[in-house]
Amino acid sequence: MLDPNLKQQLEELFAPLENKIEFFFAKSDHEDQAQLLEMLSEVSLASHHLSVRDDGSQKAPFPEFKILKNGAETGIHFRGIPNGHEFSSLVLAVLHADKKGRQFDEGLATRIRNLKGPIEITTYVSLTCENCPDVVQALNQMALVHGEFKHTMIDGAYVQDEIGKLGIQGVPSIVVNEKLIHSGKISVSDLLLKLESAFGSKKMSKESTHLGKYDVAVIGGGPAGASAAIYSARKGLKTVVISEKIGGQVQETKGIENLVSVLYTEGPQLAAQLQQHVLNYPVQLLEHRRVKSILKDSLHKIELESGETLESKSIIIATGAKWRELGIPGEKEYLGRGVAFCPHCDGPFYKGKKVAVIGGGNSGVEAAIDLAGIVKEIILIEFGDELKADKVLVDKLKSLPNTSIVTSARTKEVLGDGKKVNKLLYENRKSGLDTLVDLDGIFVQIGLLPNSHFLKGTVEMSKTGEIVVDSKGRTNVPGIYAAGDVTTVPYKQIIIAMGEGAKVALAAFEDSIYAQ
Repeated sequence: MLDPNLKQQLEELFAPLENKIEFFFAKSDHEDQAQLLEMLSEVSLASHHLSVRDDGSQKAPFPEFKILKNGAETGIHFRGIPNGHEFSSLVLAVLHADKKGRQFDEGLATRIRNLKGPIEITTYVSLTCENCPDVVQALNQMALVHGEFKHTMIDGAYVQDEIGKLGIQGVPSIVVNEKLIHSGKISVSDLLLKLESAFGSKKMSKESTHLGKYDVAVIGGGPAGASAAIYSARKGLKTVVISEKIGGQVQETKGIENLVSVLYTEGPQLAAQLQQHVLNYPVQLLEHRRVKSILKDSLHKIELESGETLESKSIIIATGAKWRELGIPGEKEYLGRGVAFCPHCDGPFYKGKKVAVIGGGNSGVEAAIDLAGIVKEIILIEFGDELKADKVLVDKLKSLPNTSIVTSARTKEVLGDGKKVNKLLYENRKSGLDTLVDLDGIFVQIGLLPNSHFLKGTVEMSKTGEIVVDSKGRTNVPGIYAAGDVTTVPYKQIIIAMGEGAKVALAAFEDSIYAQ
């Protein structure tokens, strides 16, 4: 069932195990039971600390098992066979049960332990869902932290009647007491907020909410933030990184071919390498956090949405930006599978194919011009009655033989075959008639939205919300710097963000010397 390369990887991953981890399965007459037992048996061969044991006391309608640590339940329960994308959830459940791998920091762990128990949560998944493992893994890890927390992953393919009864129409779907509390992708920080709302939480002490004092606080964990943290730490500065998730928007990028000296990588791989590089230095990483506000003073106070606070002499804002989304059905479902936002990054994947560009401003028309040299055919769709881009760009676009322009069009839905995009539906706003276009990809170019909302009234920003910086990344507030896509620096590219992060870290260090 498992190929030799995967078996070798499992042996390497499980080599540090110290505790006895058991796959405690229930008996079942289901035809897939043999498949579950084969998979668990092969995984258990990767370490003498792993074993498979029959529950013996119960019979299940389909394959299921729990994870035990030294004979005690961990709160982790899989109903179904966690293969496909969920195989990583099984592997991480073993590592986290043994306290190996990346753990929640103590501040986050305290919030989880303060949830009022007992807690029982069920997550319905599809084994083809790319977002489901993040939710399953987060809840499994919470179960290991909290003593009265049980989490069950259910493969929805086995319980269609149950799904219909609950009204579930998407995955992952999180259910508490037969009530759906969330469906779809969600960050750990937002997930924890939902659980605090659903179950209640004990009040945290003032001591546990104050996270310390630092020389440099980097807000944001993308390429700019990681670079700034590395350069700050190398200068001997006490550095902390506050981030929802290391990698930032890079996590959503499938293929990267323009990072100089790296022929090809993918977003999740680059994000993991950024985290590994940052943690190679004495940097405090506060992940799954969002900043609420910054109070200006000689020692800047940072308030987090979690209620935690910290102080820092210098602050580097590297929160990036996110692409403005259309907000139509199918857009999120086909992200990375036909829906793209960066023509520079993803354009080469559509060589010789037909694509649409949504947006008739400068960014949309520039994207269409760039893509025209790569793809077979382009259709540019604009909501307004005419293109808003500069005349020179519009004239250039119209001169290209493989492009067409549709105006007064409202995009309504992205459609596909479950694996990739194959159609786009739009409506003529004047006639009301719908048009269905066959195509291979859609580039959304309706602008960038800087992640700077928490800074309103703190630093100078442009009309579009970008932080105004000088040539060294300084804002108009002494001690506060900014780098990457959240700033007015042009060209939103990974390599530029990395350089900007390094530059502002050096500037902050330089300023700290002259301030002494």
